[in-house]
Amino acid sequence: MNYKLLIILLGLATIAAFGIYLFTKDSEEEITNFDECILAGNMILESYPRQCRTEDGVSFTEDIGDILEKSDLVKSVYPIPNETVTSPLEITGEARGYWFFEGSFPVRIEDSEGNVLGELFAQAQTEWMTEEFVPFKATLTFTDPITKKGNLFLVKDNPSGLPEYADELRIPVFFGEPTEKITVRAYFNNNDMDPEFSCNKVFPVERQIAKTEAVGMAALEELLRGATIQEQQQGFFTSINPGVVVESLIIEKGIAKVEFDEQLEFQVGGSCRVSAIRAQIVETLKQFSTVNEVVISINGRTEDILQP
Repeated sequence: MNYKLLIILLGLATIAAFGIYLFTKDSEEEITNFDECILAGNMILESYPRQCRTEDGVSFTEDIGDILEKSDLVKSVYPIPNETVTSPLEITGEARGYWFFEGSFPVRIEDSEGNVLGELFAQAQTEWMTEEFVPFKATLTFTDPITKKGNLFLVKDNPSGLPEYADELRIPVFFGEPTEKITVRAYFNNNDMDPEFSCNKVFPVERQIAKTEAVGMAALEELLRGATIQEQQQGFFTSINPGVVVESLIIEKGIAKVEFDEQLEFQVGGSCRVSAIRAQIVETLKQFSTVNEVVISINGRTEDILQP
């Protein structure tokens, strides 16, 4: 027997075994957070927030943001912490009335590096001048992220700008695969482009939305969401009441028949604002080649709807 060869083989086997040991040991040491702990197949403890424990007894707690600390101020119904989200993101929840200002508060979404992907205002769905919880809703469109994780922020509206009144709820999220997008336009008034406010003069903003066959309805929904924070900084604003709902939209032979709920004309006074609302709706629908005329109705009534 070639003893030299045997010794060499035994030496190589020893080196290989030691290398495997070091690799395994290093891999275990690389676990630094809850997500890595789960991926390594370790035990998950059923608590809230959840905990993951490694074989050597090290525990990592799941990041759930400020959900527990802010539960008496603002609550997110959707998304919940660590939900997988895509754009557009439907956000619902409830907040104390003093979290709002003029019935809204800012919402933004960032990637894990702090880059802002999108922001807008969430709107109260009922009377907000109360200290009780008020339901809110927002649909946030955001650009494609470059990281797998990010954070959604529900920000207390703070018109004073004073830091002692600032507050926000952070909700960690995962980003899903982006969906195919299309571009639609929504039409708004603009203080900078029309400083004298000529009532029926409106200007388009482009919105990226998930691809859909119902592009007319999608464009109206973007219109009803109002101007985003960035668009407001560019002078855009809406004359349409918050909380308006499109009941139906039918497009036949070049005529778009769109029906809204009563919120569309709630406390709408003055011929100038009426003209502005009508112009926003009409121009948003007439961007499509299939629409030549727009008929607006409320609960089946077309007479005197938004007539100056």
